[in-house]
Amino acid sequence: MSAPQQASPNQVLDALRPLTDAGSGRSLLELGWIEQPRLQGNRAVFRLALPGFAQGQRDRIATEARSALMALDGVDDVQIELAQASAGGHQGAPIGGAGHGAGGHGQMPERQPIRGVKQVIAVSSGKGGVGKSTVAVNLACALAARGLKVGLLDADIYGPNAPTMLGVADRTPEVRGEGASQVLTPIESCGIAMVSMGLLIAENQPVIWRGPMLNGIIRQFLYQVAWGERDVVVVDLPPGTGDAQLSLAQAVPMAGVIIVTTPQEVSLADARRGLAMFLQMGVPVLGVVENMSAFIPPDAPEKRYAIFGSGGGSRLASEADVPLLAELPLEMPVREGGDGGRPVVLSAPESATAQAFLNLAERIGAQHLVPV
Repeated sequence: MSAPQQASPNQVLDALRPLTDAGSGRSLLELGWIEQPRLQGNRAVFRLALPGFAQGQRDRIATEARSALMALDGVDDVQIELAQASAGGHQGAPIGGAGHGAGGHGQMPERQPIRGVKQVIAVSSGKGGVGKSTVAVNLACALAARGLKVGLLDADIYGPNAPTMLGVADRTPEVRGEGASQVLTPIESCGIAMVSMGLLIAENQPVIWRGPMLNGIIRQFLYQVAWGERDVVVVDLPPGTGDAQLSLAQAVPMAGVIIVTTPQEVSLADARRGLAMFLQMGVPVLGVVENMSAFIPPDAPEKRYAIFGSGGGSRLASEADVPLLAELPLEMPVREGGDGGRPVVLSAPESATAQAFLNLAERIGAQHLVPV
């Protein structure tokens, strides 16, 4: 006998997404009044943090939420945790016990689109060293190769690698104006327009910033850059679930986020946390990319060695009920292209890795982007 079908975290999020504020008509997830939707076995759980003026809607919201969640396969109970909202946040346990997080607000500010930009896609990872920046840069180049107008925002403020990977580490972007009217012109390279903290600081200069300054520079990269008309801006996020991820998720509407992992368990554990954070923030997860899925030796291209294990990306995607978008092999041209300033999609387009990136771009473009 087959096991009964279980709901997924994405299905819980989708069930709650239609719930709206009676006054403004806005999504309760967008407003931040519904937080931390999750599954605990067969029980669906979320936190309801209504501001004082919306308390009269509590019973209606609870009834609608309970009805929507109970309709999901495998959900036989719904638990609603009540939290008191205030102008500066609500009282209650934050996500994961951290002092900051997606739950640490009462009403999320309205997300502001970027003028001239049709879609924003983020590339994220739970931990460093999994090749997230390599994925972001090559995905941007592969989307451009499909004829799309592409921007790349390197939001990895503490470890900005995109300038090196695109061969522009020695260039400085033009900056016009002052203060809030200041506008930065992105650097054009490899068919895309790119901005990065690495273009604004000396080569060995560390960035030692706290959250508010980090939030400020990310908003400047979003809204004070002359992006022009772009079909998509790809955002390379730093690893983890910190201020940069929160700033981006709260600032701009996104088509979704791609989670990058390697097959090994230590990478998967952190990737699960990152994936869960975006779901809790109401950001769609487009799928999982497994990087370094197998090593292809240059002298024996017909062979594959699973040096980091196998099947991890598939397991993560299955657990979260999201697609496994790509399994990217590990080849010498990937490292050579990144160090040489010409990504593998352009430097070795016939390689297995480049073809996998082009297939990834085809899939993302066809499903989530507006063709030129």
